[in-house]
Amino acid sequence: MQIFRTVEELRRWSRAQHALDLTVGLVPTMGALHAGHASLIRAAAERCHRVAVSIFVNPTQFGPNEDYDKYPRSFEADCALAEQAGASAVFAPAVEELYPSGAATFVEVEGLSSRLDGSSRPGHFRGVTTVVTKLLLAAEPDRAFFGQKDAAQVAVLRRMVEDLRLAIELVVCPIVREKDGLALSSRNSYLNESQRKQALVLSRAVRAVEQSFAAGERSRGALLNKAQKAIAAEPEVKLDYLELVDWATLLPAETAAAGTLFALAAYVGPTRLIDNTVLGE
Repeated sequence: MQIFRTVEELRRWSRAQHALDLTVGLVPTMGALHAGHASLIRAAAERCHRVAVSIFVNPTQFGPNEDYDKYPRSFEADCALAEQAGASAVFAPAVEELYPSGAATFVEVEGLSSRLDGSSRPGHFRGVTTVVTKLLLAAEPDRAFFGQKDAAQVAVLRRMVEDLRLAIELVVCPIVREKDGLALSSRNSYLNESQRKQALVLSRAVRAVEQSFAAGERSRGALLNKAQKAIAAEPEVKLDYLELVDWATLLPAETAAAGTLFALAAYVGPTRLIDNTVLGE
């Protein structure tokens, strides 16, 4: 497995693969890789001849009081996991490589970027769309792979790819969970033992909505009430948002249907976690 530090190196490698009629997949990450990331890399390896994994903690998607400085970084372990999962290359640029001095260009999807996570984290999605655009331009992949856990991000990126007419297939892979249901996240490492148990309330809320929908409930109010009751069982967990939305627009859905997104974010101690489900899938 090769490790690249510059855009020029990654682009030269990708073009060399294409010259051999080989397809290239890109898995963008911020490192601290876990089994969820490994599932994305394996999915990319199954659908592409070569896979590049980016490891870059993107400063522009963090707010001023968020966890950029303490975000977990484990480069050697990340490289080992990526290679084992099927990566051909790792792209690990310095901040200055993607944001050179004086950089003043950003990519923003208006409207969508202010919903769900974008509402409580102003500027977050502008940082995401900007860095993903930079990574796509650097890697020139045929396909890029993202996890459903970041469902709001997926909606924003889908719109960006469509609006910019990018010749890239965006592939969304299922959420990977621990045996007890907790959605895998790099931020789970912040949780102490007590908080780890409290965090399970997010997946319980997800299951409550899934079960109610499967039983025939379609009312927005009734489904959200099920989730709110589940969350209330852990008073130390503080909701950020709890929503039923159209996955394409992230606008509220008054009536649930197959493909409707139920999503929530909550603070477990100081740690913000997210979870979701696409109903009927």
